[in-house]
Amino acid sequence: MTRWLVTGAEGQMGTDLMQALQGEKVIGWGHKDLDLTDGYAVRRALHAAAPDVVLNAAGYTDVDGAETDPEAAGAVNMRGPGVLAAACGEYGTILVHPSTDYVFAGDATRPYKVSDTVGPQSTYARTKEAGEVGVRSAMRKHYIVRTSWLYGAGGDNFVKTMARLERERDTVNVVDDQHGSPTWSAELVERLLELATSGVPWGTYHCTGGGATTWYGLARAVFEELGADPDRVKPCSTAEMPRPAHRPAYSVLSNESWETVGLTPMSPWREALAMAFAKSGDALRAG
Repeated sequence: MTRWLVTGAEGQMGTDLMQALQGEKVIGWGHKDLDLTDGYAVRRALHAAAPDVVLNAAGYTDVDGAETDPEAAGAVNMRGPGVLAAACGEYGTILVHPSTDYVFAGDATRPYKVSDTVGPQSTYARTKEAGEVGVRSAMRKHYIVRTSWLYGAGGDNFVKTMARLERERDTVNVVDDQHGSPTWSAELVERLLELATSGVPWGTYHCTGGGATTWYGLARAVFEELGADPDRVKPCSTAEMPRPAHRPAYSVLSNESWETVGLTPMSPWREALAMAFAKSGDALRAG
């Protein structure tokens, strides 16, 4: 039986991973259990746990917060993955490391392929891209998986925010000029577990919900799932709702790399959202 270790086990993706691995040999580490920037502590803990696969769900995901606290973002997204990868390389452990669509500049007109040149435009994006470099530099037996617009039952996310705003406001303004692929965390983690034991070539892959929409389109879909009038969601531009961190206008990822090697495709994003509400509606509605 495969021995698993999940870092960031208390976060959105980590929670889903731990749930998906119920009945398996799995250890979960939260940020209070281990400092991933401490190389000695990581090597010692990894030696004691002796996992076959490490799933690194630890991440600094506050895109705007990274602009005011780049040190914290860098520690978790940049230094931590490199330290963890070095330890995994030392013990011959497979590492699965999620990354983000935001590593791309956002000026494309078709879905980004794995081979396309990155161009991170925010502190968050730069730390995530640097984390990818750290993993690649430290070890061979790794899978970097870029995903996008993640939501799920755990943690804070856009879907939960829209559910809360539906209760609190008559109308909600949402940007309609940023394009991406919403991805249900619970479905993504099932694909990550498949990837980890698949034997496909090491390297970088893209795995997101199928198709694309805007934040406005996603918000309307959330209102539909809530049984609310989607016309209460009003479109606006990014310029009308400025944020501290830059967001790419287009960050749709091509899942070609994933499907070409025979891995199970993700569901279309709208179908996945319906499945998420069917499975975890109470958690999503709680906001």
